[in-house]
Amino acid sequence: MIDADGYRLNVGIVLCNNDGRVFWARRVGMRSWQFPQGGIKLNEAPEAAMYRELYEEVGLTKQDVQLIGRTRDWLRYDLPERYIRKHSFPLCIGQKQLWYILRLSGEESKIRLDRTERPEFDAWCWVDYWHPVSDVVYFKRQVYRQALTELGNYLTPGTVSASFNGSLPAGRKT
Repeated sequence: MIDADGYRLNVGIVLCNNDGRVFWARRVGMRSWQFPQGGIKLNEAPEAAMYRELYEEVGLTKQDVQLIGRTRDWLRYDLPERYIRKHSFPLCIGQKQLWYILRLSGEESKIRLDRTERPEFDAWCWVDYWHPVSDVVYFKRQVYRQALTELGNYLTPGTVSASFNGSLPAGRKT
């Protein structure tokens, strides 16, 4: 669904574990990593879209997670000119997202990336809370910083440092 300004309505998901680390996934066949996210369908409530995307992309159900919080308002990013499909209608110039933070309450073994015929991701790992700000594709970095800053307020004090410090984890397990 694309709004009147050309932004695709979307939900983003920050899934954390009890250590305050976040789920980070690699897009199929690519070197790019991101949080789970996806479009909101016509007449679908944002929270329902979030749970649908969580299942489709990560294999988890509402029973496997605890909803901790959501951004107050929509966060937007513009697509770089080269990614805009100029001949599509309606024209999409970027994403307009509500971000949710969830805590994994079920077993980590329930995470499955193959719940759909065309999986979005082919690998995943837990990373430090602020790592995604440096690792995501450049045009999403500001939205990631905004979302993590706001959503971090829902976590237990001391679980997450106050702001992004630029450090990256030593390595990933896939």
